[in-house]
Amino acid sequence: MQKMAELLGLRDECGEGTLGAPALAGSCLADNRLNLDVYPDGCRRFLQLFKEQQGELVQVEFLRLSSNDCLLDATLDNLSHLKHLKSLVLKGGHARDKFGCYQHGSLTSLPPDFGNLRCLTHLDLSFNRLSTLPSCILHLPSLRVLLVSHNSLVTLPEDFGCLSKLTFFSAMKNQLKDLPQSIGELSMLQDLDLSENALELLPEEVGNLHNCTELDLSGNRLLSIPDSLANLKSLRRLHLHSNLLVTVPASLASLPNLSRLDLQNNCLRAIPAEIQALPFVHVRGNPLGETEPSPQAGNCKASAAVVINSCMSFGSFTVTSEGCRVVLACGIHFYFPPGAASAPLRIHFQSLTPDPQWVKLRHHDVLLSRVLELQPHGIQFQQEVQIWMPFISPQTPHQHEVVVRTFSGESWNDLKTRVKQKRKSKKCVAHCCVLHFSWFLVVSRLVQNECKVPAEGTLLFSSVDPNIKVIFPPGVTQEPRSVKLQVLPVSAEEIQEITAYAECRASPLLYLSQDSTVDFLKPVRIQLPLPSGVTGLNLDRSRLHILHGDLEGQTWNDITSEVVLEFTHLYAVFEVTHFSWYWLWYTTKTYIGGIAKKVYERLRLYQVNFIALQRKRDPEQVLLQCVPKHKVDPVLKKLQDRYRGPEPSDMVEMFEGEQFFAAFERGISIDMDRPDCVDGRLSFIFYSHLKNMKEIYVTSPVDRKGQAVKGQVSFYRGAVPDSIPEDASRRRKGPDSLWLATLPIKLPQLKPRWDENPGPLYGFSFPPLNLGNAETGYLTQANLLSIARRVGADWQSIGLNLGLTYQQIERIGYNNREDLNKQILDMLFSWAQQNSEDPDCVSKLITALKESGRQDIADEVEAIVELGRQKYSESIRRLGLEQESSTEDSAIAIM
Repeated sequence: MQKMAELLGLRDECGEGTLGAPALAGSCLADNRLNLDVYPDGCRRFLQLFKEQQGELVQVEFLRLSSNDCLLDATLDNLSHLKHLKSLVLKGGHARDKFGCYQHGSLTSLPPDFGNLRCLTHLDLSFNRLSTLPSCILHLPSLRVLLVSHNSLVTLPEDFGCLSKLTFFSAMKNQLKDLPQSIGELSMLQDLDLSENALELLPEEVGNLHNCTELDLSGNRLLSIPDSLANLKSLRRLHLHSNLLVTVPASLASLPNLSRLDLQNNCLRAIPAEIQALPFVHVRGNPLGETEPSPQAGNCKASAAVVINSCMSFGSFTVTSEGCRVVLACGIHFYFPPGAASAPLRIHFQSLTPDPQWVKLRHHDVLLSRVLELQPHGIQFQQEVQIWMPFISPQTPHQHEVVVRTFSGESWNDLKTRVKQKRKSKKCVAHCCVLHFSWFLVVSRLVQNECKVPAEGTLLFSSVDPNIKVIFPPGVTQEPRSVKLQVLPVSAEEIQEITAYAECRASPLLYLSQDSTVDFLKPVRIQLPLPSGVTGLNLDRSRLHILHGDLEGQTWNDITSEVVLEFTHLYAVFEVTHFSWYWLWYTTKTYIGGIAKKVYERLRLYQVNFIALQRKRDPEQVLLQCVPKHKVDPVLKKLQDRYRGPEPSDMVEMFEGEQFFAAFERGISIDMDRPDCVDGRLSFIFYSHLKNMKEIYVTSPVDRKGQAVKGQVSFYRGAVPDSIPEDASRRRKGPDSLWLATLPIKLPQLKPRWDENPGPLYGFSFPPLNLGNAETGYLTQANLLSIARRVGADWQSIGLNLGLTYQQIERIGYNNREDLNKQILDMLFSWAQQNSEDPDCVSKLITALKESGRQDIADEVEAIVELGRQKYSESIRRLGLEQESSTEDSAIAIM
């Protein structure tokens, strides 16, 4: 193995020397284990090992490879030589597409001689493209653990039951429609995960799995389950949530070892009394006690109203042919009319932070919402689905309009949008109708007027400034073409402030575009109002300039001498044959193009200030925010009761969608494992109407028992949007222009903590806890201890919002009346123990923290959960018989 470890270092590209052999060997090879999935060229390394050190390679017992590798097929042909192989992982998900989504591996089959691996006990083929289970798998006599989740399996082989030693089987997130009867022959099976499939019926033989302790059938299309499930005497957990169940057998209540029965999000209108009496049954999200829906006006069947009660930013729900209304916790509404889906369809949603790498904003666009992703992508509905998305009201309602923008897979397109204001909350929502699902967001754009130009000609004018007109004469085009007009008013005060020259004036900025690349056959007449204060009576024609800008605003050319200008008392009229930006300027300056470019750039910049505040009760909790200049005073006033800190930074300028970083310096550090941490710095994206705010927990490696730590947080520029002017981008790339601002942070002298003194903690003797589940990430005992450290006097409020009674709170306070730390630990860990089996316990904790005014701790919990979810997506962790269950389904409750 030593020689093989040396070989794993591999030679450099020139064939000379080695590239860190000890480090590489230590990271991918341990004893008889070979981990090559950590390298993008892992299969190439395997083939080289097989060629040069075959004698040692065939002794490997544990092998991990990425199925995203282009040399996978050649590698598969050699696997049958590894006669001692016990565990093989051939998973995809190691590569991402341009949207950041994990790509499935290329594995579609296995070679026939794969069945010769007689010692293989563990096989993981998750995140691949299997449509059928390779028949050679059925010839693996020692196989105990089989994972084929996240594939495209439609069915399982009829003789699947021949895998008699199988103890764990996961096929979640496939397309299974039925199960073979032979599945009942898996007498040693203990864990069976068939969640997120298309199962409509279960064979009675499922009841023969007498050793099964956990059965996950959630997220399918089951209308009923067989009575034979009552024969599973070893069953401890039965997951049936998010199906279409209309009834469940009462005999399930007789299962002696059952400790969890999840029936949430089904169509149960009645549940047997024997099951309702069980203390561990979960039935939320069922229309219990309701009668069949009655017809509404318009001869439509009344759609069920569904509320997604989850603090998570992702989840799923089922839509049937009857249609339904869905309300997410974030305020997004859906209406699926009857017949929109021809068959039961599972819809997955998630709210994403906008990434400027693929959310491309146009000139003067303002982002008003997060990105909503709806899957399956491209699904075509039979009728239009209505979506209502809440957004932050823009500051310039006159010259801007709100639209919902969707991604088609190649480009972003604007949808026909109506804006409504809720009566009670006064919050605004954007309403649109779609026939397909993808990504959606709400933006504020310049008001857009458009028309279809026929061969006979037409007239188009601006609704922002009706004095701006575009006249298309007859014969201007052979084929009808679509033309769009946008106007950006620019005040005289703005021009004077930017140019520092009182004699500069300008008209509104006009942008024209069309859907054809061919110039017009005849000149098009454009009418622009003269700049403010200028009329036909006092006009000096030598000071008037018509400027033409390119699509990106990079250059502004004076075309006054190239066009024929006509004047009236209030307007200037000229003719063009192609469209772009047009701007009328009145000034004595000669090089007006450079001045216009500077003004145009400044019109797209926002003046902002940075704030860094520390929570009064917990100075280690730091709030960072980038605030537009006009919002600084209201924001500080809102935070002053709970936070203290230095004055805001000096004003700086930023573009919409520009990235910046926050770095803690001089003895202050943060958790480097945060998903938003890049090279030790927190990453932000500035959007003028979104909250550019993060609350984080800071620490200091310096010994603070003797003195306080005087540190600082500095803000630095990052990547700039692609569409900003080249000169502005260049100015931001120099080493002296990266720094934006620095604010002081002071951590007080450290007081003794309970986790440094084992006495109070040992008094409880709590067992290790894992709240949540593998897919969404766990909250461990260490996480709870970190949370408990910062709860402070809010523990009673948090406890009540977690569902503890006043009597329980009083008892905890009395039992630990001389120690606040013990009160917090007793409350938090007692609740955690009682709810450790509840899949929604993390969501409940987040909600309780927010309702208690501890948004800071809630944000940290959400960051931990998000990090766990990302790690799950990268690689489903399955060791031995540990099971992972899909938790993409949120809790659903009927309104």
